[in-house]
Amino acid sequence: MSQYTQPQPGQFATPNPPRNGLGTAALVLGIIGLVFAVIPFLFWIGTILCLIALILGIVGRGRAKRGEATNKGVALAGTVLGLLGIIVSVIIGIVTVMAVDDAVDEINKAVENTAPKDTSAGGTDGAAEGDAPKAEGKSLAADETSVYDDDVQVTVSAPKPYTPGEFAIGHTKGNKAYQVTITIENAGKEKFDTSLVTADARAGKDGVTAEQIFDDKAGTGFEGTILPGKKATVTFAFDAPADAKDLTVEVSPGFDYDASQWELKL
Repeated sequence: MSQYTQPQPGQFATPNPPRNGLGTAALVLGIIGLVFAVIPFLFWIGTILCLIALILGIVGRGRAKRGEATNKGVALAGTVLGLLGIIVSVIIGIVTVMAVDDAVDEINKAVENTAPKDTSAGGTDGAAEGDAPKAEGKSLAADETSVYDDDVQVTVSAPKPYTPGEFAIGHTKGNKAYQVTITIENAGKEKFDTSLVTADARAGKDGVTAEQIFDDKAGTGFEGTILPGKKATVTFAFDAPADAKDLTVEVSPGFDYDASQWELKL
């Protein structure tokens, strides 16, 4: 029943206006909060909004029961939406945390699978017979093979003198050029994309950069994919100071792989 103000002399009694603001706010916040509650990584916003909606809805219903508001149904809807949004946000939060945890595990597995195998404890673990095992953190010698956990195998040959072509790029007059053969064998079960394979070199005791030489015989790099059980071989040429006694060649099969190094005598 509506309340009336105390009439003043000469005035008629008028009812107080209904205080419907809390119930309306509860409904609006409940709707917005429920939308956020179902969005991964934003569910926490939904939790806060729905909690406020729940509180405002309960207070709004109290006003309606006391006759101070006329939107009891709106306040009830806001209360229900607030409670529902809190429940949904908790569920979405749990699912999001589990999904992130699984994704982190998959990333860790991928990183582990693209690290070189440590075969120093015995056997080559997938490398061809006669290949020297790779000790963790150690460089390899010519014709030794770096074997990765996904069974991608990289081998670098001993360097040989190289004569750059007439229009070669990367060769400096007075330096010596050397060629190495890099072989990638895919002993795994899935095809290997060679588009991200990189090869760099340093020469001499000071480790100066040995520029890669590009001409009609070398420098094209790896292309395409290597199917399981197949291999690809490419010749790389590098420019080194005339007095250099060794060449360090570093090969990375891709962004997700650790690079391996070969210490080669010139």
